Amino acid sequence: MSRMLFTRRRFLSAGTLALSGAALSYAGLTSSFAAANKEVIRVGVIGTGTRGTGLAKLIKSLEGITITAYCDILDVNAEKIKAHISTKAKRYSDYRKLLEDKEVDAVIIATPLYLHYVMAKDALSAGKHVYVEKSMTYDIPQALDLERRVNSAGLVFQVGHQYRYFGLYHRVKKAIDEGWLGKVTHFECQYHRNSDWRFPVLEKGTERIVNWRMYKEYSGGLMAELCGHQLDIVNWMTNAHPERVVGMGGINYWNDGRETYDNVRAVFEYPNGVKANVSSILSNAYHGYEIRVLGSKATLQIERDEAFIYAEAVKKQTGVVDGVTGATLLNATQGKATKLEFAYQDEAKRDPSSYALLDFATCIRENKKPFADVKSGKYGAIAVHMANMAMDKGDVQYWQKSYGV
Repeated sequence: MSRMLFTRRRFLSAGTLALSGAALSYAGLTSSFAAANKEVIRVGVIGTGTRGTGLAKLIKSLEGITITAYCDILDVNAEKIKAHISTKAKRYSDYRKLLEDKEVDAVIIATPLYLHYVMAKDALSAGKHVYVEKSMTYDIPQALDLERRVNSAGLVFQVGHQYRYFGLYHRVKKAIDEGWLGKVTHFECQYHRNSDWRFPVLEKGTERIVNWRMYKEYSGGLMAELCGHQLDIVNWMTNAHPERVVGMGGINYWNDGRETYDNVRAVFEYPNGVKANVSSILSNAYHGYEIRVLGSKATLQIERDEAFIYAEAVKKQTGVVDGVTGATLLNATQGKATKLEFAYQDEAKRDPSSYALLDFATCIRENKKPFADVKSGKYGAIAVHMANMAMDKGDVQYWQKSYGV
C-alpha cells in the first residue's frame, strides 16, 4: 500500500505516518508572492548589523521589493550592507531623517531591542508600513501601547516571526489540529549554542553598541533573542497565550562582564494545563535548535528545516523490574522516525525570512493584515518579558487582564 494512503487510525496503531505536502494555501498567508500589479515596495532598512544586512542580502533576489535607503550609526555596519543594495540607495545616520524620505514606503527595523518601540511608533506616525524584528518591544507597556497605535494607524505592521511563513510549521500545525499526535500536553523547546554570543568590536568605544545583547539596558537576553522564535510557535500551535510562567537563569559559564544570562530556562503554562519548557544555554550546542511536541499518541520532533514523528508504543511490555513482577519494562517512544513531508510556497524553496518579506510586500499592495501581526507580536513579547521577570524576581508571573486577549 502506498504511504500516501495510510489513514490516521493506521498510523496510530502501526506507528506509521503519511503526511505529505501539497500546494500551500495557508490561512493568513497570501496565495501568490508575485507582484501582480508590478508595484515595487520601496524599503528603508534601519539597523544594518548582522540581521539588517542579512535581510538586505535576501531582498536583492526578491521580486517586487527594493531597498532605497538605510540607516546605521556605525560606519562599519553601513559599509556591510552596500554589497547588497543599489548604489543609489541613500545612507542616513539619523533614522528620523530616513522616515522623512518620500522614496521610502516601508521600513525594516533591525536595531537593538530597546529601540524597536520608539522607532516603530515614529514610523507609523510618519505613515510608513513597518516590519520590526522580534521581540516586538522591550517591555510589556510598550507592547500594549504599540498594539493600540497599529490598530488605529491603517498601515501594515509585521513582526519578524519568520517561522510563521515556513511551510514546515504549517504542516506541523495541521498534524496537531487533525489529532495525529493525540492529545498534546507538552512542548519541549531549546535553542542552544556553544559560544560567547559576542561580536568583535572594531571601533573604539562601541562595545555596548555592538554587543548590546549582553546588557539589560538594551536587551531581553536569550529569552528575547533566541527563545522568542519558539515561544511564538507555541503560542500559534496552542492558539493561546501563556497564563503563568516560572523560570530561572544565571551567568554560570561566560563570566566576562555581561549582564544578561548565559543560560535561561522557563516553564509556561497554557490553557488546559499544557506546559511548554523553553531553554537556551551558551555552553553546549547538542541538538541546537529543536522543538518536541509531546502527544498521547505520538511525539513530533522539529529541527531546523525538517520534522519527524515517533509513534507511542501500542502495547506495554511487562516483566520483572526491581523485583516487581508485571511492571512495565519500557515506557518510551517506540519505532523509527517517520519524516513529516511538507511543501514550500513556491518552486524557489526559499528560506522563511524571504517568504516573510514577500508577504510583507504583498500585504502592503493588497492592504491585508500580515500573518505575523501586531497581536501575535504582543503575545510573543509579553511571554518573553513574563519569563524574564520570573527569572529576575524568582516568582510566578501571571498573564494580567490588562494585557488583553
